[in-house]
Amino acid sequence: DAVSDDRFASIDRWALMQLDGLVAKVRAAYDRFEYHIVYHAVHNFCVVDLSNFYLDVIKDRLYVERADSETRRAAQTVIYRVLDTLTRILAPILAFTADEIWRFMPHDSTCNRKNVMLNDFPRESGQTPDEAFLARWEKLHAVREDVKKALELARTAKTVGASLDACVTLFADGEEYDFLSGVAQELPAVFIVSQVHLERGAEKGNFHGDLPVGVTVEKASGGKCERCWTYTDTVGTDAAHPTLCARCAEIVK
Repeated sequence: DAVSDDRFASIDRWALMQLDGLVAKVRAAYDRFEYHIVYHAVHNFCVVDLSNFYLDVIKDRLYVERADSETRRAAQTVIYRVLDTLTRILAPILAFTADEIWRFMPHDSTCNRKNVMLNDFPRESGQTPDEAFLARWEKLHAVREDVKKALELARTAKTVGASLDACVTLFADGEEYDFLSGVAQELPAVFIVSQVHLERGAEKGNFHGDLPVGVTVEKASGGKCERCWTYTDTVGTDAAHPTLCARCAEIVK
């Protein structure tokens, strides 16, 4: 069910580039017998890159998209590669745990299925390092952190409950506005909100970090789809599925 590398979404490529960085750092640490660096590098990757960002953002693709859709399979492909890499990385210091994981994983013909120790240490994924690409995602990550702070304040004020209840408006000027315009289609998924609007005039919003990007949060408009929980004006447009949004109605069909 895996997809080829050219079918990955932008965030999938980012995740694999972060994984490549982990492999390089861990390999160098093992060569120097600096096991504490291995531990901290793996822990940081799992918490910051995976749990707090990538796995959080792709939940919509995994839970909502059609089971055999290319975008869902792309996310699954990346997750599998991460699992395979982490299991091999941890094998020297968590031998029994890594082997137990390995025996429950599916493998192709290139792997020795009997024991993780009988396989090579992982290599980089083959994604071409791109500093501009990584800088773009680092900036997007920073904007997301500001939005998360604004969402938390909105929850405290009972403006919204879950993040998908929210409509986020970003206010920016100059380079910031141009940057956000270029990634506008990705913002709702990255922020995990129903709607995102972009307007000029950074001073119109509230600042929640060092970025010159103002943020306001209000209740999203439209109805709530009972399948994906997103608020949209397309809920009920399909007579056969009156409680679903147009996207979910098409997937269910």
